[in-house]
Amino acid sequence: MSGQVATAPPAARPGGERRVVANVVRGSIGNLIEWYDWYAYTAFSVYFASAFFPKGDLTAQLLNSAGVFAIGFLMRPLGGWMLGRYADRFGRRAALTLSVTLMAAGSLVIALTPTYASIGILAPALLLAARLVQGISVGGEYSTSATYLSEVASTGRRGFYSSFQYVTLVAGQLTALGVQIVLQQVLSGEQMSEWGWRIPFVIGAVGALIVMWLRRGMDETDSYQKESASGSDQRGTVRALLRHPRECLLVVGLTLGGTVAFYTFTTYLQKFMVNTSGIDKGTVAWINFLALLVFLCVQPLAGALSDRIGRRKLLLGFGVSGTLLTVPLLTLLSSTQNPVAAFALMLAGLVIVTGYTSINAIVKAELFPTNIRALGVGLPYALTVAIFGGTAEFVGLWLKQAGNEPVFYWYVAGCVLVSLVVYLCMRETSQSSSLEDAPEPSGRS
Repeated sequence: MSGQVATAPPAARPGGERRVVANVVRGSIGNLIEWYDWYAYTAFSVYFASAFFPKGDLTAQLLNSAGVFAIGFLMRPLGGWMLGRYADRFGRRAALTLSVTLMAAGSLVIALTPTYASIGILAPALLLAARLVQGISVGGEYSTSATYLSEVASTGRRGFYSSFQYVTLVAGQLTALGVQIVLQQVLSGEQMSEWGWRIPFVIGAVGALIVMWLRRGMDETDSYQKESASGSDQRGTVRALLRHPRECLLVVGLTLGGTVAFYTFTTYLQKFMVNTSGIDKGTVAWINFLALLVFLCVQPLAGALSDRIGRRKLLLGFGVSGTLLTVPLLTLLSSTQNPVAAFALMLAGLVIVTGYTSINAIVKAELFPTNIRALGVGLPYALTVAIFGGTAEFVGLWLKQAGNEPVFYWYVAGCVLVSLVVYLCMRETSQSSSLEDAPEPSGRS
């Protein structure tokens, strides 16, 4: 179901829109650092895989590091539940501050952990422990930042402002790649593998500590303050969430294809171009950086478009394009060593995924009432990402090692097809959103 979407501007209020922008910026900077820390792992795994795992061929070592990456995702549902509940009960600002603190701790552990040659099995054990903590952090970060940006935004521009969640998510990945490119220019390959890979994790830990301090000065949302003043004891409870089973299943369905496609065309493609296409690591880093930079820039454009034509039409565009074009794009990429062609193919995949990434936060936030919004956005989403998104890289590498890599292309397309069916059946969320029941942003808590 679709239709005209309300685009009336919010009521004029002194400093209202400036306050919205200021809060979006402060929340987004923290989101950037969170995702920088998360993506530094995958950006530098081609260098540190040999430091944490026994000697073997490159695919085997990458498979081990991808396994730890996937296990970290399994903690995201726990983070979505813990920090989503915390955000619904104690505030979005408090939960965002806690999540970035956990991320800082995880990055610091990775930066300081000795190699497998020095401490044996303790090295991958500490790496795993750090990723588990970061998994809790990023699981809570997604739900709380999606809720915060959606609630703090002004009416008629919620799609635009909430799209900055993926702007900063991708900016975090770009920052990790940028650090990688700089280090590749000043350090030799041997130095990168021996100790250079530790530098980005030190940067991430320090950046997260700074953001932890900055987030303490963020405004709380009016939606949360209104709900908190009601004195309800149902804020952030699983019992209250279970009263919305259709919405929870809808989050699972609309996320499945999007998360698999996103992690395929971002984190996995860096290894894919090195390990399958045969492009050198330095060139691949630049391809990733430039493609993701364009991807970042189109997020707010698509978010603003959703404010005018509705969320569902963008999701349908992603579903149809992803189902039909994923296999051809990955097949062509697997057989090219031309950097320009590889860039064009990666960018094409990312443009397709934009139909999901630019609006997924606001769509999920529009499904739930304020008292369980962070938990409702976070828990079913995190479960889906843990099962499908976090394992996408592992499945791709496993199928390559088994000699059946093309099966992975069909797997990704099939996941998008499942979501397409959901998009065809879902309503236009912007027309019946409980976000519009809350007052406009007006002041600090």
